[in-house]
Amino acid sequence: MSKILSKKGVKWLLVVGVVAVVALFGFRYWKGKQSALPDGITSGNGRLEAKLVDVAAKEPLRVLEILADEGAVVQPGQVLVRLDTTTLLAQLAEAQESIAAAQERLAFSRASIVKQKSEIELAEIELERSRRLVKEGAGSRREFDVRNAKVETAKATLAEAEAMLQTSKQQVEVARASAATIQTRIEDATLKSPVLGRVLYRLAEPGEVLAAGGKALTLVNLEDVYMEIFLPSEQAASVAIGAEGRITLDYAPDRAVPGKVSFVSPEAQFTPKQVETRSEREKLMFRVKIQVPRELASQYVENIKTGVRGVGYVKTNPSAAWPNWLQNLVAPAPGKQPAPSPGAQPEPGTGGSSGG
Repeated sequence: MSKILSKKGVKWLLVVGVVAVVALFGFRYWKGKQSALPDGITSGNGRLEAKLVDVAAKEPLRVLEILADEGAVVQPGQVLVRLDTTTLLAQLAEAQESIAAAQERLAFSRASIVKQKSEIELAEIELERSRRLVKEGAGSRREFDVRNAKVETAKATLAEAEAMLQTSKQQVEVARASAATIQTRIEDATLKSPVLGRVLYRLAEPGEVLAAGGKALTLVNLEDVYMEIFLPSEQAASVAIGAEGRITLDYAPDRAVPGKVSFVSPEAQFTPKQVETRSEREKLMFRVKIQVPRELASQYVENIKTGVRGVGYVKTNPSAAWPNWLQNLVAPAPGKQPAPSPGAQPEPGTGGSSGG
């Protein structure tokens, strides 16, 4: 009797095992059908990336202070680094003194011209008087010649003064241009953020001397966010610039970020040494860039972390319809989107390592 029961038990266990295996394969098949892409849409693995921007010195100067640490979010125009401008300020003071001296020479030249014009006017009156006296026979010819020479000398002196006036004006402009150049160099010593971004690397400390072009900080431009994927040549050839795209991240595969194809590489990234057979030609992979809209990225700057892995999807056929699981989009929010509270649904780009 016990043998009969044991055989029945084994039979039931086999039945349950078969049912479990069938259910497992059925579930996997159903999940595969749910995540299958329709014709006209292709995908590739990638990671969230952003353009890098270097904050660098324009000329060799010592670092006075750095006002942002790694990981800080910075705004366009925000002061990030101040360089020591003591020498430049001394040069600016010297240039301003040169402006004052040039302006004094200019004023002297103008006064000299006024004086020369008055002397010419007086000399011409005396010359006319001498001319009448000579004509009437009451004056000497010599005196007339002396006064005539005096007029000519006064006119020559006036021309010289006018030339000095032009020179003085040019000296003032040169001095002002020199001061403006130094002022620009002083302003360039205050390094500001050109973008809305996050500090990725802090490359200098106060007291260090940066060379011309020396980097103090490297920023991640949080408004220029994208994902690069690699597609076989046949699929890449069907992707158009401006085609619709979607990005999903591994930590939140049920949320999709809308995007557009902004670049398709004209050259293969992986090329066999000899491309002869069809299987080898299929190894050719082309880089495709899916750009996140700037207005959307700017609303999630607190959440974006580059380096997060995910999947990028692009349309090879504009009329193809996105599957339901790629229509749950991260939508733009009016105004600045606040960071999600603990326990809330995470937004794109949170988590992961920082990188370019």
